[in-house]
Amino acid sequence: MILAVDAGGTSTRAAVVDASGRCLGYGTAGGGNPKSAGYDRAVSAVFTAAETAVARVPRPVTLSLALVAMAGAGQTMSRRAIAERLTELGLRGEVKIEGDLLAMFHSGTDQQSGCVLVSGTGCVAARIADSRLELVSDGAGWLLGDAGSGYWIGHAVARAVVASLDGRGPDTKLTALMLESLQLERTGERIHGRPQVLLDLIEALYRLQPVELARFAPLAFEAGDSVAAGIVESAASAMAETLGAVRGEESEGPVVIGGSVAAAVLGAEPLLGAPLRAVLRDAEVIHVSDGLVGAAVLGLRRAGIPVDAIVFQRLHESVARSREEKLKTPAAPA
Repeated sequence: MILAVDAGGTSTRAAVVDASGRCLGYGTAGGGNPKSAGYDRAVSAVFTAAETAVARVPRPVTLSLALVAMAGAGQTMSRRAIAERLTELGLRGEVKIEGDLLAMFHSGTDQQSGCVLVSGTGCVAARIADSRLELVSDGAGWLLGDAGSGYWIGHAVARAVVASLDGRGPDTKLTALMLESLQLERTGERIHGRPQVLLDLIEALYRLQPVELARFAPLAFEAGDSVAAGIVESAASAMAETLGAVRGEESEGPVVIGGSVAAAVLGAEPLLGAPLRAVLRDAEVIHVSDGLVGAAVLGLRRAGIPVDAIVFQRLHESVARSREEKLKTPAAPA
């Protein structure tokens, strides 16, 4: 058996998998990304998710390897610290840490080469060759990059609403949607020459952490006016540029798409998503929700176990069943 862990920014998922690709146990925990959760909480999240997964295996567990996928390949994480915790759960082999991009790609395909684009709160693309990251573009964070991400779209929405209320931009349905989401009302009052609601909005927005602007990204897909459409089209162009930086004219293999924002852009009106579709060309496009299956694929292969189409399909199906079973299981009483 091996342990596969997908440590994300908001949640961590773990699965105990055997050599045939069957998921024997599944567990979840809070965010396990050391950049956002902090070192100690990230280690605890990995352990908690793994502990739950191991507890669901109906027989004694001996883990020959643990593979943990996380952003930046866990540059600040100590494999030794994780291994010490996982030894309590039956780990007798080594801990390997791989990038979340690599896991996301392998969650979509059993092939070992292709490209992956992930756009959620942030945005990043990579070219994969022989199950290794060959080229990566963006993922530089809210200050320096993440073009086309949820943060980027939410920031554009906020700027458009502020400009509209300030008289510098056109009227947009985004204004009413954003004010409603922040429980602000337009009263018609003005203070020092500015609308009271604009001052209230500016204060509310500056109370947020920059990445929290991503919460307003869905408004761009909901509003349905020209201002919102322009934001979505610009996001598609930005994602296309990021993906194009890693996907050359002669790139082969599938393109795996992860993240709610990328899926929303591709699901928008054809003209709005056109820039991104143009870069995809005739590639096989595969959508995935997370990197857990990919972490299992990588773990099996790093343990010397081949993963063909049959094993890959078994992994997908058994992980999906395990997730459903966990959702149906009542939470233990406090």
